[in-house]
Amino acid sequence: MTWLVVGGAGYIGSHVVRRLRADGRPVVVLDDLSTGDRARVPDDVPMVVAPDTDRAALAGVFRRHRIAGVAYLAALKSAPESVADPLKYYGQNLDGMRVLLEEMISAGVDRIVLSSSAAVYGVPGEPVVTEETPAAPINPYGETKLMCEWMLRAAGGANGISWIALRYFNVVGADEQVLADRGGSSLLPQVIQRVAAGRPAVVTGADFPTRDGTGIRDYVHVADIADAHVAAIHRLEETRAADVYNVGTGRGYSVLEVIDTLREVAGVPVKVQTAPRREGDPPEVVAAVDKIGRDLSWKAQHDLSDMVHSAWTTWNPKDDATV
Repeated sequence: MTWLVVGGAGYIGSHVVRRLRADGRPVVVLDDLSTGDRARVPDDVPMVVAPDTDRAALAGVFRRHRIAGVAYLAALKSAPESVADPLKYYGQNLDGMRVLLEEMISAGVDRIVLSSSAAVYGVPGEPVVTEETPAAPINPYGETKLMCEWMLRAAGGANGISWIALRYFNVVGADEQVLADRGGSSLLPQVIQRVAAGRPAVVTGADFPTRDGTGIRDYVHVADIADAHVAAIHRLEETRAADVYNVGTGRGYSVLEVIDTLREVAGVPVKVQTAPRREGDPPEVVAAVDKIGRDLSWKAQHDLSDMVHSAWTTWNPKDDATV
């Protein structure tokens, strides 16, 4: 049976599409292409160009295809933008979740994997966060992700929907150049673009109480994120579920360690410019991944060198035009 990937032309969604196909599953994509790229979707994959709030488009997909479940990856995802324009985020992210659930219920589709985020944890009191760590997001982006989880839990319980929410940590890398991260809002794309343009990498915060003074984060390869979706779908096809999982490596790297790895991988000099800490940035956040390993038999397969190498080799020279 076919899985619908909403947001399947995006950076992460396009990797999910290809992993699902490699796993032998037919796929349909719905994407409004506001941040996605049609070139990321294989030519033989059916695609509907429409926003996730388009009821007619969703109903049409459910009517025309035998949909077993939905992988939902469509959402606005910039934390700074969400602070500057919170209503945009509350409107898009929450309305998209609500409309999708209503159309799923109407069509009798009862399985969904939700793209969530470590942003739901906000500034945790401990460096290693488990799924039981209290959720306390500090920006509208994280708040909408948490609210989507709440909405899914409530609607799932009331309407018999089986669901899994995957809380991604810091996603890095790409399988192919056409699938690369062009968003530029996360650390590595920003560093690569600046280095390629002959500019220094900017490190926000060099006075954290960490081993080298820079923030420590859990980075995870996008291919591992895609494989986590496949593992979650296996689980939903085998049994009912209503659960959340961290998706990370369980190991933290500092910003300077990421930059050092880029120097090694790319063989280019990387100058560093320091800037003040961003408000709310915690010193260290690393995922506890015992639960996803136990329940879904999933473990990240790529180390930091793999991630940085794939990000560097799939970088598109045209991307430095906006730096």
